[in-house]
Amino acid sequence: MACIVEETERADQSNETQIALISGVPDDISKSCLARVPREYHMAMKCVSRRWRDFVCGDELCDYRNKFNLAESWIYALCRDISGGVFLHMLNPFSSRRSWKRIHGYPYIPMREGMGFTALGKRLFVLGGCGWLEDATDEVYCYDAAMNTWCDVVTPLSTKRCYFACETLDGKIMAIGGLGLNPNAKRSWDIYDPLTKTCKSCSHVNIVPEIEDSFVMDGRIYIRGGVGGSSSAVYSASSGIWERMDDDMASGWRGPAVVVADELYVLDQTFGATLTMWCKETRMWIRIGKLSQLVMKQPCRLVSIGNSIFVIGKDCSTVVIDVENVRKTTMNGVMVCSSIPKTWDDDIDVISCKSVAI
Repeated sequence: MACIVEETERADQSNETQIALISGVPDDISKSCLARVPREYHMAMKCVSRRWRDFVCGDELCDYRNKFNLAESWIYALCRDISGGVFLHMLNPFSSRRSWKRIHGYPYIPMREGMGFTALGKRLFVLGGCGWLEDATDEVYCYDAAMNTWCDVVTPLSTKRCYFACETLDGKIMAIGGLGLNPNAKRSWDIYDPLTKTCKSCSHVNIVPEIEDSFVMDGRIYIRGGVGGSSSAVYSASSGIWERMDDDMASGWRGPAVVVADELYVLDQTFGATLTMWCKETRMWIRIGKLSQLVMKQPCRLVSIGNSIFVIGKDCSTVVIDVENVRKTTMNGVMVCSSIPKTWDDDIDVISCKSVAI
């Protein structure tokens, strides 16, 4: 009886794949039309049929929308509440009613801290971490933003680590430095390839300890750490080695950094919150302006979409800075920006933020 049921299901799936996406329309034209539907309606599209669901959730739609500049970037924040639980929240910055929404179904992670968080394609990855009663781990979790679901635990890291930098470069995930059971973890980095599902470990003496922040610019990974963020290094994929960062550039890196249109911006939170920009031509840091403390709570994380910087503070209170117009809209040194209020009352800390374009 079970065999008959399985054969019937396979036959139904075979018939489903032979049905056109849109009746009477060639599939290539149908895909072009469906790819132009705004992302906020993708969840409803998955309910039309199995073929629509497979197309919306697959890589083909994501690749098409990126190729023809149709992709929309949403922001995802990895957060921790007052009980220590870890959750994922999402913001659609293109919605007429912009507000943060919690994503349910997150895999249980017991009171874990020091995790890495990064985005690659349409997927988010949560890596490593540790807890009061748990040593550093090598676990990797994956969330598919198109499917809106958590995937099975993928291949673990080569090194168990926590409190490390996590970035993507050339289609690979880099877990850099940090702490671990292996004393050499702070001078090593793992290169994780989601396509081959393999992970290899490398080491270099120039990797700085106690990494506080990182970013990717011009095909290089920059990290900042040491006591009070006094040390920094840069990695080039072409050479495969780490080098010391130039002092003039490192001197102004005093907070979370983000790259917008190949320009580096830093939010200095030493005294209030001041946005600065690194000028490549003069090799000097330029002060842009200060942020009002009335619409956000420190500490803050940064993420960019287009020409806008999203400053995300405690409880997901959010400020949006348009870098093209910010200098024209500064009053008495304070930047005039739009804001997105928090939507809950719980005491929530933002661990990290990333954007995913679909």
